[in-house]
Amino acid sequence: MKTLRAFLLVIGIALVSLTLPSCLDDDNSYSLGDIWIAVATVVPEGNNVYYLRLDDGDKLWPAATNYPNYQPKPNQRALVNFTILADSTQSNLGGFSHYIKVNAIHNILTKSIAKNEGAANDSIYGTDPVSIYNNNMWIGDGYLNIYFETLWGGKTAHFINLIQPDAENDPYTLEFRHNAYDDPQYTIGAGRVAFNLSSLPDTKGETVDLVVNYWTSEGKQAYKLKYNSDKTKMEDTSQGYTNDSISNITDMK
Repeated sequence: MKTLRAFLLVIGIALVSLTLPSCLDDDNSYSLGDIWIAVATVVPEGNNVYYLRLDDGDKLWPAATNYPNYQPKPNQRALVNFTILADSTQSNLGGFSHYIKVNAIHNILTKSIAKNEGAANDSIYGTDPVSIYNNNMWIGDGYLNIYFETLWGGKTAHFINLIQPDAENDPYTLEFRHNAYDDPQYTIGAGRVAFNLSSLPDTKGETVDLVVNYWTSEGKQAYKLKYNSDKTKMEDTSQGYTNDSISNITDMK
């Protein structure tokens, strides 16, 4: 699981982050005190049964959970805090890479690419500034994942979207849009969002440049990523910031 970051629980509130140097399969002994955190896709199996698919293609089976009432939905990304119970090097897990205990699971705002409204894009989707730091925008499992910061007042829901301004002539240039609806700028808030990229044209096995334009306090900026519509070609992509906090912007849509 090259995309994971390990987090060891320290007494009190601190979490110390460790980046994995290699696949978890390289070490088949796990402590119940070890905690792993990753962004994953929820895959419902029916009757509130689900498994988790990581950006590197590994599948996790929740053999135990602290969230028995979690309601899985298709095409949902989630931030998952888990403990590994067993892996496929130890026994036959029926196609799963690991059996896990879900310590916590939080849905990430997950959306499709929004409709291009042309001249009305600015008034509908906004150009309110955000900050996106290095590696906090990445493509994994067919989703564009963004961890961003912005000024926030908690008075109204912020509208977060991804649009495709010129689908016909420039389909791989997108815009990350933020409309704060004049929410007071009291404090810095952080948010997570994931966008399903399945509506983009098939790259037919080729890896192309995907450009995401967005607005900061200094104006329009561009973030360039590599994209292949074959998800297996993207499995070496590293995830961005995966701390234990889903967001402190409590209301986004």
